Amino acid sequence: MANPQVLCCGEILWDRIAHEPVATVAEVQTWSSYPGGAPANVACALAKLDTTAAFLGCVGQDQAGIQLVEVLQKAGVDTRGVQHHPSAPTRQVDVLRNAQGDRRFAGFGDRDTTQFADAFHSLDSLDPDLFKDADFLVVGTLGLATETTGATLRSAYDLAQTHRVAVVLDVNWRPMFWPDPSLAPAQVLALLPQVTVLKVAAEEGDLLFNTRDPQAIAQSVPQLRAVLVTDGDRGCHYWIEGHQGFMPAFAMEVVDTTGAGDGFVAGFVHQLASQGFPSSDDQAAAMVRFASAVGALCTIQPGAIASQPQVAQVAQFLLGEG
Repeated sequence: MANPQVLCCGEILWDRIAHEPVATVAEVQTWSSYPGGAPANVACALAKLDTTAAFLGCVGQDQAGIQLVEVLQKAGVDTRGVQHHPSAPTRQVDVLRNAQGDRRFAGFGDRDTTQFADAFHSLDSLDPDLFKDADFLVVGTLGLATETTGATLRSAYDLAQTHRVAVVLDVNWRPMFWPDPSLAPAQVLALLPQVTVLKVAAEEGDLLFNTRDPQAIAQSVPQLRAVLVTDGDRGCHYWIEGHQGFMPAFAMEVVDTTGAGDGFVAGFVHQLASQGFPSSDDQAAAMVRFASAVGALCTIQPGAIASQPQVAQVAQFLLGEG
């Protein structure tokens, strides 16, 4: 088996999404479960875009974990780096949606955030041979919330640096995953010197840098080659090796925004993997437009993976948008 071009390291889980737009878990009448977890979503989206990807993470030795691995494999993701914890369960997270399809993570049922399998992702899954041939490592920050997985994530950064693998960091700030959310900003900022591409939501820019200006963020972290600041249906401001601009969001009939940001990341990494960093303003804009289209198409069905598009679908969508 050929080694993949992109490694996605982090959590995979089940999003239990409320059918009705409600404000609290107590008001939910019916739920549906969908596979999710940002790095897993990115891996699946990349595979659907014909960019080879592997997922590195940990699930439980339970039916929920087995089913998630099957989802990855069906999408064409390399699963050699998936661990099965012998006792901790696969994570499930409750997701509420409002009438516009925007989602809010609402809890983990009756379990503490540290009790799930993805909190015990050990170093054993980090096969150095996978890093030798990879071009990109895509990571989030939720793994930093627990000691074991945090150590594994930092080791993945070190392996990437050793083998000259570019790190793509999507901050993906989720306070409920952290036993002590106040510790998060410092831990995230400590990793930035090893990052090549940084994607933050607008509110994450405020939290970490006190700005939503991608150029200002890039100036504060000199080795960054790209900064992408997304703001949902308000579009994306970007800075990519000096090429900067703003990309409006596509107008969509939104069903569920879960995974839209992950689709955006996958679309951007797919462009980097296929053509490298842009050499002009027009190329940079085209890359962000493609990534925005992937993210937009991820909103037209419930769940993060089901509506992820293939390259031909993205091309057809962009052609229709003019």
